Amino acid sequence: MTIKRSFAPVADARTRLLICGSLPGDASLAAGRYYAHPQNQFWRLLSPAAGVDLAALDYDARLAALIAARIGLWDVVASATRAGSTDAAIRDHAANDLPALAATLPDLRAIAFNGGAAWKLGSRQMAGIDRYALIPLPSSSPLHTVGIAAKQAAWSALISFLSAP
Repeated sequence: MTIKRSFAPVADARTRLLICGSLPGDASLAAGRYYAHPQNQFWRLLSPAAGVDLAALDYDARLAALIAARIGLWDVVASATRAGSTDAAIRDHAANDLPALAATLPDLRAIAFNGGAAWKLGSRQMAGIDRYALIPLPSSSPLHTVGIAAKQAAWSALISFLSAP
């Protein structure tokens, strides 16, 4: 089975909110882009917090808009074997060093985890580090069958970490 690898983090020194997924799915890996599956709700769910319709932008403009809104992206899994794209199929994973990245982001206030697998793995890594709020989010994946309206309140609440002090 092929080893699948995450992308580099998208963040800078002004990042206040870091959103971590588990490991990119096959559509994202094939495209070389975060959340590339057309049915993934990530860009629509995050638009209110970013203050712009991210889904309407091309990929580079989406990333630029996130950086401008002080939002970063990464994954908790650096590499793993996985058949398909489901988090339940992740095997033999190696973790990204989330505490090390967080330590390089002086304005970071919160780390949000997109879905249960990201929350489980990421919150374990951040255990005992009290500097950041840790936030579980309902998954943006099309496999998480709860409708977007039911997920939106949790995602929109992220805006509180982006406002001035």
